[in-house]
Amino acid sequence: MGQKDHFPMHKEQKDKHSMQDQEIKERLAHIKNKILVMSGKGGVGKSSIAAYLAVSLANKGYKVGLMDVDLHGPSIPRLLGLRGGLLPSAREGKAVPVQFLPNLEVISIESLMGENKDLATIWRGPIKIGVIRQFISDIDWSDLDYLIIDSPPGTGDEPLTVAQTIPDAKAVVVTTPQEISLADVRKSINFCRLVKMEILGLVENMSGLDCPHCGKRIDLFKSRGGQITAERENLTLLGSLPIEPEVVQRGDLGRLDELLEKDNPFSREFEKIVQTIIQKTAKEAAPMKKDQKEGKVQKTSVQSVLFAVPTAEGKLCSHFGHCDQFALIETEEGKIKAKTMHTPPPHEPGVLPKWLHEMGAHIIIAGGMGSRAQQLFVENGIKVVTGAPMDTPESLVRQYLTDSLVTGGNVCDH
Repeated sequence: MGQKDHFPMHKEQKDKHSMQDQEIKERLAHIKNKILVMSGKGGVGKSSIAAYLAVSLANKGYKVGLMDVDLHGPSIPRLLGLRGGLLPSAREGKAVPVQFLPNLEVISIESLMGENKDLATIWRGPIKIGVIRQFISDIDWSDLDYLIIDSPPGTGDEPLTVAQTIPDAKAVVVTTPQEISLADVRKSINFCRLVKMEILGLVENMSGLDCPHCGKRIDLFKSRGGQITAERENLTLLGSLPIEPEVVQRGDLGRLDELLEKDNPFSREFEKIVQTIIQKTAKEAAPMKKDQKEGKVQKTSVQSVLFAVPTAEGKLCSHFGHCDQFALIETEEGKIKAKTMHTPPPHEPGVLPKWLHEMGAHIIIAGGMGSRAQQLFVENGIKVVTGAPMDTPESLVRQYLTDSLVTGGNVCDH
């Protein structure tokens, strides 16, 4: 057969690839936030962090997908105690992921391996790339608030495929405090910057052990390595998780999700990590502005953002719930267009987030705010900035718009 006979096959493959590209694009359009959990080296608890993050977000009411692209060492199904494979879907011939919780769906190569879960996956790059693309195009994911992607350690085919296939994915990088892990995590950081993937922050796992007898902290893998790396790389340290023996026990039993229900140092620190991720990934609501004649909120251009700043005597009030008035500052294309002052309703749980949402606010700049209030604002589509200095509302908004706003600690921790 001559060269001419081969050309139609090449065109057919190209058309098939283009069709898959379109399917991937359409599928990703129904997923708001995509988070790649990655690490520079193995054994740092990356898969456990991915599983905890997915379960925690689902428990808070978000619709979540958990995609395990660690094709050679999948562990997500075992950590969650999942059994069985994919079920055939009646919708457009797509397969459906395994349902773990009512609003948490999971897909892993282990779910497709049949009864023998110990078979080795011996695949080269092109096959792995194809499988990851199929995990998006050929799986009937629901409309999701979050897709959590568990990647194998390193910066090889899998994370690169995710970066190229999901251009708006953001990364959570997991490390442990010792230098051998931090050296590898710096490679992961550089990888993200090369492929232009936003890094939400670092998670320092195995950050000390509390002695069960005397309660003293024992730094088995050194200390503060994650904090120092985050500061040097100008990144957020999302949290430092202590070593918790029960994590291992629950993981081996396939009941990893149960640990989140307990009140212990690990669960409390992980809750802080989740809240920070929610704040960093909260989708700004469709930009709005107030219609003065009809008193209704109407959509404007996507460059318009409405800021809410709690005030007292013309400056930021240290606690948003005790302010005299809220300054609502409308901006367009990075410039202040208008400011209006509004007296808030009485301060009761859940009232102010709902009221500001109805007013069309996208971002609230505050001094102090409790974790529950922050969650309520996020659920109402309002991004929260805490630890702002006591300055005028206009000055704070200008600082935010020019990336010069310096925030300190949250003065409210209830």
